[in-house]
Amino acid sequence: MERTITATEANREFSRIFREVAAGESYIVTARGKPLVRIAPATTGGQQDDARVARLHGLVDDLAALPACAPGRITREDGYA
Repeated sequence: MERTITATEANREFSRIFREVAAGESYIVTARGKPLVRIAPATTGGQQDDARVARLHGLVDDLAALPACAPGRITREDGYA
């Protein structure tokens, strides 16, 4: 459930709002009667994080399967190329 509060009220009651958001509450902050920002709890990502970790492990496996090669001597001029 989202609550609507004014920017002045949000500024005055920030500590209370912070605790309530941490507990799962969401707020819409208005300025001059118009919605300005939404304050909501951060999410962990769940399935998105799992998919990202799986892609990362796949990339590491692909890189580990590549043959090792020596790049040769690296000179200072190589940094300017």
